[in-house]
Amino acid sequence: MGEVKFDTSLRDSQGTEVAPIEPEKFDLNGYAEYEAGMLEKNKAFTEADQGLLVYRRVRANGVFYDKCRDYKESLALQLGALKASMPYKADIANFLEPWYGIGYIASCFGSRYRWLPEQAPSVEAKFKSAQEILDSDYVPIAQTPEGKYNLEMIEYFMDKTKGKVPVSFSDLQSPMNMLTYLLPVTDMFMEVYEDPDALKGAARLCSELLIDFMKEQQKLIGDALARPGHGFASSRVFQGAGLSDDTSIMLSEDDYDELFKELDEMIGDEFGGFVYHSCGIWEKKINMVKGYRNIRCADGAFTIETDPSPNNPEDFADAFKGTGIVLNARAVGNAENSFAAFEKLWRPKQKLICVTYCKTVEEQEELYRRLHEMEVNTP
Repeated sequence: MGEVKFDTSLRDSQGTEVAPIEPEKFDLNGYAEYEAGMLEKNKAFTEADQGLLVYRRVRANGVFYDKCRDYKESLALQLGALKASMPYKADIANFLEPWYGIGYIASCFGSRYRWLPEQAPSVEAKFKSAQEILDSDYVPIAQTPEGKYNLEMIEYFMDKTKGKVPVSFSDLQSPMNMLTYLLPVTDMFMEVYEDPDALKGAARLCSELLIDFMKEQQKLIGDALARPGHGFASSRVFQGAGLSDDTSIMLSEDDYDELFKELDEMIGDEFGGFVYHSCGIWEKKINMVKGYRNIRCADGAFTIETDPSPNNPEDFADAFKGTGIVLNARAVGNAENSFAAFEKLWRPKQKLICVTYCKTVEEQEELYRRLHEMEVNTP
């Protein structure tokens, strides 16, 4: 057996090839019944001091790239992913996401999406300073071409699924991440020292624009809303807004606390709490994340097949046990390698969601059994 490593030939290490299904041919009632059978277990997990749930993510290839450009194709692929997920033994149902890029904040200031072949939409940062952002004219996200299309996408998803299938917010970016679509990241870091007040003001503006856009989405999704969304295991009975905050690992904890932490919490207050994600190694930010006033969950990658820079499970296990904060742990790999990572993450008084990517139904069932045996055998 060869060395286990991150597969650089894959466009999406967590992606799955699925057969698209047109909405009229998808068994909505069957999926609604399937999801309903898991909600009581999901609710009990949220209320308990410790526990373990298994989630077999099926993420349709292309949906988070160029396939988002046609929301009809995106929905058909995602419905195919829902059907493909059902035979895998799990405790949390898969959900739909009306994903339409992550640079939507730039559209408020007149930037348009740039589409390169087979890639996700991108934007070019147009400002040179935070003060330029504050001095610029802007409109709400919902009034931009990108925002309008995203809301139209949600309306289409909801019309075709009738609220019978869980649907999340479109990918949410933290205030700091959003600034990198307006300011080149090197300029943003310079502003931390040269004009922190303007930088914090620009981040607050981004936060307020995001909250308004999230409320527009929430009105359309209604009771079907699955949280925290995007890369997190999500459920109608879970709480919190899952924000991608990858850039946070590049800033000192003191600077982050001073400039951005309050704004993350402000967004969390509107939607049931703050939920943190960063790609790569963020072990040095564990204390910062635990220090959020309204933190509910944190996400990380824990095998080399998930992320070329995975986190050390033991550091997270010891830090989060007994806190009540859920660890959303992603582990691409076979049952043996994935179980080894989850076993290192598990402790008494831990709240752990094991996000698996076993290729076969049989392998998933074996991993599911071993994980819940581990849970039951914990004092």
